[in-house]
Amino acid sequence: MAGHPGRVTPGRVTLHDVAAAAGVSKSTVSRILDERLPQSDSETARRVRRVAADLGYIRDVSAASLRRGKTMTIGVIVPRLTDTAMAMLYEALTKACARSGRFAIVATTDDRPKADRMAAETLLRRGVDGLVLSTARQDDDFPNDLTQRGVPHVLALRTDGRSLSSVGDDMLGGYLATRHLLDLGHRHIGLIAGPSYASSARGRVQGYRQALVEAGVAQDPAYVVESTFGIESGAEAALALMRLNPRPTAIFAVNDNTAIGALSALTRLGCTVPGDVSLVGYNDIPIVGHLPTPLTTLRVPFDQIASVALDLLTEEPAAVIDKIRVSAPTLIPRRSTAPLSPRGR
Repeated sequence: MAGHPGRVTPGRVTLHDVAAAAGVSKSTVSRILDERLPQSDSETARRVRRVAADLGYIRDVSAASLRRGKTMTIGVIVPRLTDTAMAMLYEALTKACARSGRFAIVATTDDRPKADRMAAETLLRRGVDGLVLSTARQDDDFPNDLTQRGVPHVLALRTDGRSLSSVGDDMLGGYLATRHLLDLGHRHIGLIAGPSYASSARGRVQGYRQALVEAGVAQDPAYVVESTFGIESGAEAALALMRLNPRPTAIFAVNDNTAIGALSALTRLGCTVPGDVSLVGYNDIPIVGHLPTPLTTLRVPFDQIASVALDLLTEEPAAVIDKIRVSAPTLIPRRSTAPLSPRGR
């Protein structure tokens, strides 16, 4: 049945929907919205672009690929490249792409949902074959929006629990970090917990709690301090933990950046690591093994996560059985953790 002018059928907005709403032919809409052609400033062109924007039209990447051939480019959206873990993910994705003749293009969004949408639209307009996003948030349903529009995409490092995802086993990592500190005799273990909107942070918190329960150690909510993933936030969280009575004798930080911030704050307080406080990070970014006190941390297999993400993105959807694929981290003990000293008992 032909669509009624101005009426859009539910689901992904198509060229036909835009044409019907603008009162022009589908071929006219296709020509006006083709970024490869010079932009027309006619009244019709302005109306078509306005209608397309109002309807939320995004070019169908998969359909365009069938018509024109794949561009062999992948769009990668990360919060920021100053976060070394995100830079390592992007580098791992570029290597995985290169092995299959593809090329990765990155956009950063400072972990802002509106910026995620703008970045995705910009990358799609440039003809990428699909998106890899490390910006999934509990409080935002952007991946579902992409699904409704038919945009191929995969989540990496963070998941919404529904979309195709390649992530680390964050619950296992949080458990291993906390179990390591428990095995060293620590019982007052502070947690710099990261932001609750990120599945990676929530998983590490769950692992921390599971280890305490198994060891029969009472959980004190005051020992769990939410933070961002940044260095300054890690320092602030460590200062808050060290104001507690009793003070923690060990701290598990949600990532290496917050651990570096915690180390700085502890140094300013005159505390030694690990003499006064043992410290564990997460991700094993390159610098932490070369600090004056090398950091105990969890090594995340970024290369494996990236390869799996690209496999998920390029597989036929019907062939995907496990939508969320998990890669295990590895505990890397270094000199920032030590047995509980007698003065800490």
